[in-house]
Order: sequence, then C-alpha cells, then structure tokens
Amino acid sequence: MENLTITQIREKLLKKEFSAEELLNYYLRKIEQEDSKLNAYITVASEQALKSAKHFDNNFETEKDKKLGGVPLAIKDVFSTKDILTTCASHILDEYKPVYESTVTSRLISEGAIILGKTNLDQFCHGSSTVTSYYGPTRNPFDMERLPGGSSGGSAAATAADLCAGSLGTETAGSLRLPASWCGIVGLKPTYGRVSRYGVLAMGSSLDCPGPLTKSVEDSALILSVIAGYDPKDFTSYKDDTSDYLLNLNPSLVKGMRIAIPKEYLELEIEEGVLRNFEKDIEILKRLGADIQYVNILNPSFGMAVYTVTCRSEVSSNLARYDGTRYGLEGKDKSSIKKYYESTRGEGFGQEPKRRVMTGTYSLSAGYADEYFKKSEQVRQLIKENLNEILKEYDCITSPTTPTIALKDKDADNPLFGEMADILAEGSSEAGLPAISIPNGKSENMPTGIQFIGKTLDEQTVLNVAKALEGNLN
Repeated sequence: MENLTITQIREKLLKKEFSAEELLNYYLRKIEQEDSKLNAYITVASEQALKSAKHFDNNFETEKDKKLGGVPLAIKDVFSTKDILTTCASHILDEYKPVYESTVTSRLISEGAIILGKTNLDQFCHGSSTVTSYYGPTRNPFDMERLPGGSSGGSAAATAADLCAGSLGTETAGSLRLPASWCGIVGLKPTYGRVSRYGVLAMGSSLDCPGPLTKSVEDSALILSVIAGYDPKDFTSYKDDTSDYLLNLNPSLVKGMRIAIPKEYLELEIEEGVLRNFEKDIEILKRLGADIQYVNILNPSFGMAVYTVTCRSEVSSNLARYDGTRYGLEGKDKSSIKKYYESTRGEGFGQEPKRRVMTGTYSLSAGYADEYFKKSEQVRQLIKENLNEILKEYDCITSPTTPTIALKDKDADNPLFGEMADILAEGSSEAGLPAISIPNGKSENMPTGIQFIGKTLDEQTVLNVAKALEGNLN
C-alpha cells in the first residue's frame, strides 16, 4: 500500500487486493508512527473514518462506482467538517465542532471519500510556513529542519509523507503551490469561483480558493472533477459547466501549445538549482513540440504589494466575527465563559493574525481607504489585465513555482516572508487564474517545482501540460 496514488488505490480496491479498512489502518499506523515528529495533523478522525471504511466494504457493490470510494483524504483544518473539530490552527476556536459540512467536503464524502483527519496550517491561513499555528509548526518530510511551506503545509506534508492518499488545501496567493513545491508533490489551484468557498472559514474572500494536493497530476484531475461546480450557497461560484478533468486528460495536446515565460520572473533572485531544473523542463517541453517564448510582464513586486494590502484588509473584516461569543463554547460553565470572553481577543489570536488585522483595519479606515485599499484594487486590476493580455496569445504561462527550496524556521521571522516566498504565484492568484505546480527535481536534496498558469476556467490545459511534463521527468 506504500506511496500509492489515488488512481492506483481505486484500481486495487476494485480488484479487492485490499479492503478500505485495511487501507485506512495502514494510514492510521503511519500517522501514529511518524506524525509526532512531522506534526501534519491537528485532528485524526479515526472513529468516523473507520465507520466510513467499513461502510464501503460492507456495501461494496453500491459504493464501488463512486469516484473516490474507499479513499482516505486529509482535509486542511479550515474547512467546516460536521462534528469534527475545526480550529484554523487557532486557540480562539478551541472545541469548535461545526454543525454543517462545507460544500467541498460534502462533495468528497458523497463520492465515497473517507475523511482521515484535519491538517495543520498557519493560523487562519496567515503565513507560508505553518510556524504561526497554535499547535506548532509542521516539518518538511524531506528535512525535519526545514519548513513545508504554507499555509496548507500540513496537507502537503501529510501527502508527501504518505500519511494520506491525498489532501485538500486552500490558496489565497500561493498557499497550495508553495507547499506543493517544497514538499515535492502536485498542487492545483483552480480558477477563483470554480470551487465553492461555502464552509471554508474565510481569510481573503476575493482570493480564497480550495484545491487538491496530490501525488500525481491524474489525482488532482480526479479530485477537481468531484469538487468543481456551481454552488447556490456561494454567489461567487461559476455557473459554467465543468468536465471530467481526468477523463479529458490529454498530454499529447502539449504539441503545438504556445507557452509564455515572463522575463521579469526570471530576473528575481532565484536559487541556482531551482533555475537549473526549470531550464531542463523548458528543453523537455520544446522536444514535446511546445512553442515557448519569453514575454514581458508587470513587475511581480506589484503583486506582492497588492496582496499585502488587499488580503489584510479582507482579513480584518473576516476575523471580526471571532469575538468569543459564538464559537467553541459548547459545554462551558458561566465562569469559564466569562474568562473566555475576557481572554479571547488578546490571547486567542496569535501574533500574525493580530498584525494582519491591525494592518487591514488601518488600510480600510477613514482617510486611508482611498490611499491604500482602493489603490491596491486598481493595481490588482492592472495585473489581471496584463496576464489576460498575455493569455490571449498563449495557452499558458510557466515559471518556477517559488524562488527557493524549502527554508528553515529562522527565515520565517520576516513579517513579509510569505509574500516573498509566493512572489511568483501572487499575481495569478490575484487575477483568479488556474495554476498547477508539479515537482521537477531536487536541489540540495530538496524538491523544486515548476508551475503552469492558465486562462480563466481552463484548468484542463494546465492539467494537460503538467501531465505531459510529469510523464517525461526522470
């Protein structure tokens, strides 16, 4: 069962080479043996997962045709999961168990997926390292002294370490692609609005985007086929039809594909090994028949500046609801509730959420909103227009996913650490475009990644080119 992809697991389950219960117990043993050091999980839902696995085995004939039947998945602890602890890695949500299921997790469950547990993240997704988590940082499976990236670091580390078959994360500006690159797995960020945000505890409402972290491009295509689609509970979700992304996966279409490389991305300080692996990939794509050209793009530092202002402004609004009167109070007596109220805003939030709330509140305040937030949104529109103009002439854009290999804890001390680590992803997230990162080699024995950015609602193209490259990497 070791290191199987989801598609391989499905094949073996259908052939009855092992049962769903046996598979689940394999992952539970791995978690017990390894997660005390890795710290990828906040909650392991073993009891509920075992019940789901037995249900699949006992009802095999009716469950076998479900796309994810019997497959154990890990869920970033920012999705509402009914009756399972949901914390956002924050002390302020102690004991909070939602009474409803997010749309995305509901769709996974309806297709037979087993929720294995909830994974660690930067508190309320505020960061790119997991060091801001109330539960402590997750470690990188390739080097325990290094970070896994974030904010979806727990999901990425769990997938890379084979503590689940695959996982779910979210991205505002690199939070899927960065940990995917640093942990050596595949991270797919769909078009903003392609996947419902209902039940995702909000960070930046105009940026948040759920997506899969997997061991292969095929697995990402499979999960996207399940979670994509219109949701009447999310007015930002697209009503456009979705497709079976796995069934339509066609790597041969890379031949003749026009791919753009932004010159300005490569002018940044990119680590030698990261750049070397990227250049090798470009030669492979050329041999496969892709037409690759260098183009000019707006300075990527604009994307970093926009994210710093826009995201923090939305954070200050979204976190206002966590005032100590609504969540995590079940079963508390009056004295403890009073104490909880008094400590919530001061002690419940960590340093990074406080910093972002204060920055965002300032940028939205009277006298400054036009100078900061409005200006940020204007620049964001310019970034979107610039990327869309390039994508009128090209099928997709490619670059390294992030400038470096996984960094160490001390590197995360800078308050803008995340913005710098995500600088190659921020613009495309702000524009709401689909993108995918796949592993493309190693530097200093640590994984590196390459990303492909596509047109709005054209996830299929980035999946196709990623699959083509994946199949030709050693």
